[in-house]
Amino acid sequence: MTTVTVPAAVEQTLETPWWVVLLQGMFAALIGLFLVFSPGVTTVVLIQFLGFYWLIGGIFGIVSIFIDTSLWGWKLFAGILGIMAGLAIIQYPLWSTFLVPGVLVVFLGIEGMIIGLLNVIQAFQGGGWGVGILGVLSLLFGVVLVANPLLGSVTLVLLMGILGIIGGIGAIVYAFQIRRFGVLADGSLA
Repeated sequence: MTTVTVPAAVEQTLETPWWVVLLQGMFAALIGLFLVFSPGVTTVVLIQFLGFYWLIGGIFGIVSIFIDTSLWGWKLFAGILGIMAGLAIIQYPLWSTFLVPGVLVVFLGIEGMIIGLLNVIQAFQGGGWGVGILGVLSLLFGVVLVANPLLGSVTLVLLMGILGIIGGIGAIVYAFQIRRFGVLADGSLA
């Protein structure tokens, strides 16, 4: 009798059929390829999907108030904000293609500066040179992103494409790893 040891990460994923992970990996890699080789058109399309997602999410957020009245004020606020953002993106697709990544880059830059500053403070309080160096790098990275959001937006799109390709390939490999074990956690075949 042969005993197969299932890695813990694979064991947790066995609840999801392997082919679902495979499809997710294929779509991630495909979108990554589009972002790397045709970043402009792909960004416009993805931003449009984001607009529809926010619009529909906002509508469902407001409808959910009638089903569950807890935190109704926050649900109403989030719903209205989602509808407004979705409509703005759908109505102005080219404008939003530049604005959404630009705003995201500015937020990432501010976050980088805050994290960098906290790491530098931690380094002076005994955190060590490594924390200090990483803090300075994060601080500089944040300043560069805030100072030039357009360059950051272009870089962000290419970085997301590369991460999509790498993550997609990883998910595809992982799907076949799940398939190799062949049985889901509930005992059914994958």
